Amino acid sequence: MNTVGENTGALLQGFRAKITATMGLIPFAEEAVAAYYCAMDPDTPMYVKTAIVAALIYFVVPTDAIPDVLLGFGYTDDAAVFWAMWQTVSHHVTERHLESARRFFEQPAA
Repeated sequence: MNTVGENTGALLQGFRAKITATMGLIPFAEEAVAAYYCAMDPDTPMYVKTAIVAALIYFVVPTDAIPDVLLGFGYTDDAAVFWAMWQTVSHHVTERHLESARRFFEQPAA
């Protein structure tokens, strides 16, 4: 059983698609990817994984408080949710997670 739940594969697929589509539109892209890698790390405490996955699901799900299609406003609620989570758990994000995020952005788009 996956330590974060059975649906992490779906989260990964949705997250990768959304982050790739929004690069340049959201200021927290690198942090979001680093948080994702932190959540997938078996050494990360479960409460941290839960907070990260919840914030990333909110980011991925297209129906949220402010629809993402509203230019200029669509990602403000996503950013608020993400930054609240980041302030709580970012001390668990290691240099290894940050390096993985940098490598993610260096990969050619699929």
